[in-house]
Amino acid sequence: MSEVRALLLAAGLGTRLQPLTQTCPKCLVPIGSRPLLENWLCSLYQCGISVVWVNMHHHREMVEAFLSRDLFSDWVHGVFEQSLLGTAGTLRHNASHFSDTTTFLAHADNWCQCDFKEFLHFHLHDRPKGTVMTMMTFRTQTPKSCGIVEINRQGVVEDFVEKSAQPPGNLANGAVYLLEPEVLEWVCENPEATDFSTDVIPTFLGRIATWENLGIHRDIGVLSSLMEAQRDPLPKPCWPEVDLWMKTYLEHPVHEYLANTKRSQ
Repeated sequence: MSEVRALLLAAGLGTRLQPLTQTCPKCLVPIGSRPLLENWLCSLYQCGISVVWVNMHHHREMVEAFLSRDLFSDWVHGVFEQSLLGTAGTLRHNASHFSDTTTFLAHADNWCQCDFKEFLHFHLHDRPKGTVMTMMTFRTQTPKSCGIVEINRQGVVEDFVEKSAQPPGNLANGAVYLLEPEVLEWVCENPEATDFSTDVIPTFLGRIATWENLGIHRDIGVLSSLMEAQRDPLPKPCWPEVDLWMKTYLEHPVHEYLANTKRSQ
């Protein structure tokens, strides 16, 4: 397999999840008993991705403590953003780590479960000729709140609309991508581009392959969706041992908050 390096976007403020995110960054909210970000790292680990960068901003110290665990010390790296740079801005800021490689880029504050190995295989071996990016898609029940794609018979994106009052369908952008160097080069050459969905995707229409996630994909940015995620089947953890960090995490008030919410429903 060609080398693939990953950039996980985990710096969001999680304002829609307050008051929960006043004491816990959105990327570390629990799914079951384990932090969301650990699930992302487990998926990448199982795919053989051995270099991962995670951007940080909100509750930086908590994310740094999570990443400093022995489990991640030699392959996962944190990068702090003093001010949020936007999705394309973060990619450009970290471009030196991804030159001449395929880049896995994901919004790591979504709950996503699928066959990531198949996603990588499709991009590296089976994507349509002439495409330089693969976008993970999913079928949404709330298309007005998502970026919706229209594709041709080969699954290539022909049009993209972001949060339209009259969406053309329900095939949504999952904000998980595999990018070839040409995309990164364009982002670096266009510093005015800050948002991946509104600035980058329209530039590459006709050159974006799609791979549909038939598993689980949730925006857990609101409490009701986060609670739905607690009822989803949980993957087997890559690192089941309870180390010192995990022991402290399990005592965090966020677990009691979610337990109380579940009892009240």
